Amino acid sequence: MQESVIYQDILQKGEERGKKQEALQLIMRLLTHRFAAIEPEIEQQIRTLSIAQLEELAEALLDFSSQNDLVNYLAQPD
Repeated sequence: MQESVIYQDILQKGEERGKKQEALQLIMRLLTHRFAAIEPEIEQQIRTLSIAQLEELAEALLDFSSQNDLVNYLAQPD
């Protein structure tokens, strides 16, 4: 069963969900630490990002000095 294509697909999707959840948790902790509170609308925008976009945000947030920087970053087209 572990060798079946369907099983492997389910396993991969579960791993991707777990990775995204971990990335989201870390980014939200870092943003909350830096800015105290994050607006729910902004948090919802962040939750819609892909894993690659979350990784880019994780790097970019190191240069943010205000929540406005975050808003501007999220407003940028992909």
